[in-house]
Amino acid sequence: MREHRLVLVGMGADAANRETDLRILAEEVGARVAYLQLGAPTLHDVLDDLAATEPGSLVRLVAVPTAGTVSPARSWLRRVAGDWVRRFPGVLAITVADRAVTGEEAGLSSPAWDTAPGHGRHVLVCHGPRCSARGAAETAEALARALRERGVGVDGVLLTHTGCLYPCNHGPVVAVASDDQWWGPVTAQGARDLVAAWAADPRSGARRPVSRPGALAEALPPPHGQG
Repeated sequence: MREHRLVLVGMGADAANRETDLRILAEEVGARVAYLQLGAPTLHDVLDDLAATEPGSLVRLVAVPTAGTVSPARSWLRRVAGDWVRRFPGVLAITVADRAVTGEEAGLSSPAWDTAPGHGRHVLVCHGPRCSARGAAETAEALARALRERGVGVDGVLLTHTGCLYPCNHGPVVAVASDDQWWGPVTAQGARDLVAAWAADPRSGARRPVSRPGALAEALPPPHGQG
């Protein structure tokens, strides 16, 4: 008889900051914990370990979302699990929401993701431990909702969730990387005020190519005294 294993997968950008809660829950139900983003172990790490120690196991993945738009759709859990199954077919029997992961799920690559999206502003929302404790999830949700309500898409504001951005005393911190502007503490109302200001000064930008590290080395001048 196959072994059954349960894996709780933290979905949101701030899930790793709730590691204690997830660990306690996992201990109560006899599960393991993995993270889809910004946390360790990753889902691939946990599946690799199960494949090495318990090949042939039935593995049930359960999405544990965080509030608001910080969490990606459950379909991303299927995509990531499907990527693992394509690499190691037949090693584990994996399900998400009681549906088998076959390896035929949408891949992790797409022509649409080959370049960085065009955007007028690149906005970073910190989800470090201190910012998360001070309401970063609510700030992120307020930003996303205000952008939707004002019809500001990715071409205007590219919203990115990050780990610690360091000026923790001012958390929750929001940075406009494209302008080198830093804001904090940004409450939900402050988030709405920022979006109102951006909407009043709309910008857009072309898609950006993504270079490989080797291209950067070739573009840099040689070290002093060489060449």
